[in-house]
Amino acid sequence: MTEPVSISLTVNGATHDLVVAPRKTLADVLREDLGLTGTHVGCEHGVCGACTILIDGAPARACLTYAVQMEGHELTTIEAVAKSGELTPLQRALTQVHGLQCGFCTPGIVLTFEVWLRDNPDPDEAGVREALSGNICRCTGYQNIVKAVLAAAAEMRRGAGA
Repeated sequence: MTEPVSISLTVNGATHDLVVAPRKTLADVLREDLGLTGTHVGCEHGVCGACTILIDGAPARACLTYAVQMEGHELTTIEAVAKSGELTPLQRALTQVHGLQCGFCTPGIVLTFEVWLRDNPDPDEAGVREALSGNICRCTGYQNIVKAVLAAAAEMRRGAGA
């Protein structure tokens, strides 16, 4: 099937009616058709994590997903994080401890850990490193990313009264 297909995608709470090629990846639709360029495309093999978005609240690789598969699912991109303009504890911690440099990997890391920290409110370094294993960062050496996640978790616990 090579004819374009009509689809309706729900992205960051908004519905978008599109006509796309059946083999067009979700990453390409987000970037090219919807202008949501925070979803980065790195390896195009699902290894680097730069294209991570949330599908129904779970981290997933947009470069490995066809857009036509996403009808009926809720998609969240980095653009929906901190919509109010106020940084999340994780975003704040990444800036405070220099857990980012060029920023290419940052959207995927932020989306991965925004979800992960909800399920792991009191992580240890080993757990953070394991969760980070799906994201490649060529700049930081990871140590400050790990520090940022641990700092964000501590801030979130304080905010929750723990």
